[in-house]
Amino acid sequence: MTAHIAIIEDNQANLELVKFLLECSGYLVSVARDGVQGVELVFRVRPDLVICDLQMPAMDGYQVLSQLRATPDVAPIPVIAVTAFSMPNDRHKVLTAGFDGYISKPIDPATFVGQVGAFLPAGLRRSLPASPG
Repeated sequence: MTAHIAIIEDNQANLELVKFLLECSGYLVSVARDGVQGVELVFRVRPDLVICDLQMPAMDGYQVLSQLRATPDVAPIPVIAVTAFSMPNDRHKVLTAGFDGYISKPIDPATFVGQVGAFLPAGLRRSLPASPG
């Protein structure tokens, strides 16, 4: 079975990179460009995991998390914050707010898929394809 991952990210370049890495590793990916669309997406597709930026227009990542956690049908879905906030206290703030994980930007393409996969049940995890050679 393939895991379905929702990405909520307003920066086009970051969105495309994350989507590309996950799709190349065999994951099914759905995307939203802001927090409002992201909440609607999660309610509609019920993904196995949500990757959410913190700074977005319309609704920030903390507000997205709050709405998801307040809805019993989607509350158990793991939500990972992927953010440019990378001061030591930022990680603590994100995890204390209720996010299941924290990955700082810029992401490392070599390790990103493994970091994300760690939040999925073992049967839904994928790994990066082996490089030729």
